[in-house]
Amino acid sequence: MLLPRTNIENQLNKVRNKEYAPTTWKEQVLRVFQEDAAHEERILENLDVKEDVLKNDFDFDLLETGKIYHIDQIKKICIDYRLRFLDSKYFKGKLPASAVSAIKELEKKHDTELKGFKIIAPSKLFKLENADDPLLFAPMGNDYFYLVHKWGNDLHPLRKFMMWFFKSFENLLILTFLVSILLTLMVPDGLFSKTSDTSTFLMIFFFMFKSVAAVVLFYGFALGKNFNTAIWNSKYFNA
Repeated sequence: MLLPRTNIENQLNKVRNKEYAPTTWKEQVLRVFQEDAAHEERILENLDVKEDVLKNDFDFDLLETGKIYHIDQIKKICIDYRLRFLDSKYFKGKLPASAVSAIKELEKKHDTELKGFKIIAPSKLFKLENADDPLLFAPMGNDYFYLVHKWGNDLHPLRKFMMWFFKSFENLLILTFLVSILLTLMVPDGLFSKTSDTSTFLMIFFFMFKSVAAVVLFYGFALGKNFNTAIWNSKYFNA
């Protein structure tokens, strides 16, 4: 006697029919999709609204320790890499579906509604008011934030070095000095004087330094630029 071959579709139907009523299965699936769409729409609204939310009701037993950060740690990274830490409302980049999914999963896991989202990203990714690696955070209270999701590409490996000169006025002065030295060394011998001595070098250096400083000041004031320490949590373009 030969045993009948197994029809996987029939077996799948049996498993489904044990858990759900076949006559209302379609309506049940539709309800799940509608609830999921409503959930996602609410999340997008919370991401696009500025709310002064200081904390969310997380279940601390379910939190991942490696994703908890203090505001001082966030501030240091933003200053070092010239990034901004602002409300998600100001983010003009495209929020990936994976970020929304991460929020949905976290809300379901902690049985709560998350609000007060903030994002770390370069200035160009924010819609800044006039006065490449985003991280999405939710406030936990007491100046602590929980990393919800990370997307996009990593920053350039030399970004910290390049942005060091814009951390403060003293750092910018060092950059101006170095550029002036380089330009002075590029001046051909005998261009301004028949003799190449220390006094001639210093005269050309001071000329170059004043020229570079003038360009830096003009660029800074004309475009409303400021130092990393002043802009890391400012929503203004010319803060």
